[in-house]
Amino acid sequence: RRPCFTVCYICGREFGSQSISIHEPQCLEKWRIENDQLPRHLRRAEPRKPEVLTGGSCTITAENEAAYQSAQAQLLPCGNCGGTFLPDRLFVHQKSCR
Repeated sequence: RRPCFTVCYICGREFGSQSISIHEPQCLEKWRIENDQLPRHLRRAEPRKPEVLTGGSCTITAENEAAYQSAQAQLLPCGNCGGTFLPDRLFVHQKSCR
């Protein structure tokens, strides 16, 4: 049986219940630094931690799904192929996308 992990709402990676509280503030600070370095037209609104109003055993699953969707909302689509990328990776991708 796989242990229960929590998804970071900023980057979409999985973390244990103890390390997520350490990771999220550091991830948000890294996100702010990277976002400030982008050109103004590529800057995004700061991600907000999603609030899930469910009860019972599905709480972790619902929270993880909401966090994953929040992380996916940070991605930008390529104008050529429609693939989604982080803003810093989109520029690199577009150099070779035909």
